[in-house]
Amino acid sequence: MQNFGSGRFLTVKSNRQNLWKQRFLLYMKTGKQQVRQNSTGKDIRSENMKIIDAHLHFVPENPYFQEIAVRAEHKNTEEDLRAVYQKYGIVGGVVMGNRGVDPAAHSYPDFLKYCVGLDRDFLVSQDKKKSLDQVEANLKREDCVGIKLYPGYNKAYVTDEVYEPVYELAKAYNKPVAIHMGQTAGSRAYLKYSHPLTLDEAAVRHPDVTFVMCHFGNPWLMDAAAVVEKNENVMTDLSGLLEGKIDFPKLLEQQRGYFDTLKTWISYCSQYEKFMFGTDWPLANYGDYIEVVKWLIPEKEWEKVFYENAKRIYGF
Repeated sequence: MQNFGSGRFLTVKSNRQNLWKQRFLLYMKTGKQQVRQNSTGKDIRSENMKIIDAHLHFVPENPYFQEIAVRAEHKNTEEDLRAVYQKYGIVGGVVMGNRGVDPAAHSYPDFLKYCVGLDRDFLVSQDKKKSLDQVEANLKREDCVGIKLYPGYNKAYVTDEVYEPVYELAKAYNKPVAIHMGQTAGSRAYLKYSHPLTLDEAAVRHPDVTFVMCHFGNPWLMDAAAVVEKNENVMTDLSGLLEGKIDFPKLLEQQRGYFDTLKTWISYCSQYEKFMFGTDWPLANYGDYIEVVKWLIPEKEWEKVFYENAKRIYGF
């Protein structure tokens, strides 16, 4: 019986495994040194660098968001957000919509754009055409830069047929689909729907749609890295990794294993054009978040991660 290229397949597989090993060993050699250099506790913020926050929430009338803003030493107001943006050189942000699909519900300050969020009401709607028409009405707006899905909360895989017309709209308007991936905020959500591996199939089925894996699939970092690296149409943001006001050098000392692992799998991807700075504001303090992301990302890649990628992906 002839051997139809199995030897070649094994060679390719072996070469790819060696590449993965080389990447990991390179990080272990150089990354640890960077840990020692950057965890001194000094202010590592740089001036004159533009920033876009690719993932925040803006619901100033919501008492819950006000409560978590206080923990991060912010106020859940437009005035406070403007002041913070001016302080840190943040030129814009992408609001992950928590206001349903009615376009009239989406009104934001001029420095913010938004992704229309498809919540449970959309999934169970008896009039899907009306709901899809509303989604499309949002996408026609210049300040609507994408669609946001919440599979863990809505208990539907991103490959569910209910989303197929949504992906077609995203393709038609050339706007990305951001998806909550990883840990959920509430115990009533189902994690199996928000595991980053579930995004792989959707990305393969829809190669002409750009997907954004929110939160880098945390805490499934290895799986998230594999999906981001494998699929050309999958990007990611680094939001939701921190909560409240922190002392980063102290936190790094306490949770060194986690932060080393996070940095390892970001480095493993070696595709910094796919990563975006995001905070999940008002969940976290902006100054702290900038410091942490600068620790995670090599300095030569800061401009991409903090600004250029979000500008390209969300069309600022």
